[in-house]
Amino acid sequence: MDYINIVLGLFLLAMGGEFLVKGSVSLALRLKISTLVVGMTVVSFATSAPELFVSLDAALGGYPDISLGNVIGSNISNIGLVLGFTALIFPLKVTNDTYEKNYPMLLVVSSVFVLLIYQFQAIQFWMGIIFVLTLLIFVFIIIRSSRKKVVQTPQNDELFEQVKSFSLWKSITYLILGGLALYFGADFLINGAITIARIWGVTERIISISVIAIGTSVPELAASLIAAVRKEESLAIGNLLGSNIFNVLAVLGITSLVTDIPVEDAKIFTKDIWIMLGFVLLLYPVMRVYSKSTINRFEGSLMLLAYIAYIYFL
Repeated sequence: MDYINIVLGLFLLAMGGEFLVKGSVSLALRLKISTLVVGMTVVSFATSAPELFVSLDAALGGYPDISLGNVIGSNISNIGLVLGFTALIFPLKVTNDTYEKNYPMLLVVSSVFVLLIYQFQAIQFWMGIIFVLTLLIFVFIIIRSSRKKVVQTPQNDELFEQVKSFSLWKSITYLILGGLALYFGADFLINGAITIARIWGVTERIISISVIAIGTSVPELAASLIAAVRKEESLAIGNLLGSNIFNVLAVLGITSLVTDIPVEDAKIFTKDIWIMLGFVLLLYPVMRVYSKSTINRFEGSLMLLAYIAYIYFL
């Protein structure tokens, strides 16, 4: 039954993420936001919603290591697994905005997060306020910058063609259904994962960083693969960088406003946060050094192998 709960939870999270992406993108297009900004904000927040629901549910249920491990593991898997796998199939072009704005923001957010966890061994209420305010400022800046440019949306993109015709009520319905699916999916996934962790005799940290993190990264993988297939590389990369930023600022920020998130397993701040930061640092030479302005199949395979090695040595 516990395995059924996990499968059902992952299914609901994936379905909820898909509904949330369609509903939110349709609303974003009504506001004439560029596809890069849609990827960095709307799609990123929608695909980070599973992490938010899982982390909030875990923290309120008294499992803070699952709350933290989910975000840390998801950020690692987004770069190592999702971006690596996507680039392995479809080489990705990297825009100047990614170099100059989005990646530096991800690096700063990740570094501050690591330092706070290492120093305080917790994400506290005041940190949540800073995270959420930083997120709001970041979103405001990139949307304002985008509105100054000529906005172009893909003409032959199935997702954008489909959702741009949505009525306002249809968009809202998708958002509501997506939210409900995420809520129940998170509950099923957490309950199943906790029980299985106890049966296997493994820690909540390992379960959250591996099984739960990969499960909540499914929407990012789907969104990035679809964007890459449709030649919207900026949306694919923007979605992943934005999702990692949202995971820290929105997921942990909002969760810590509800309840503090203490670190119970010391390996989170002695090992996992540093590996997460290492993957973020690895991303820059991957984008700039070997094959400039492109993440090719070789680089994608290296990131994927690095992620597999990390999971193996957990």
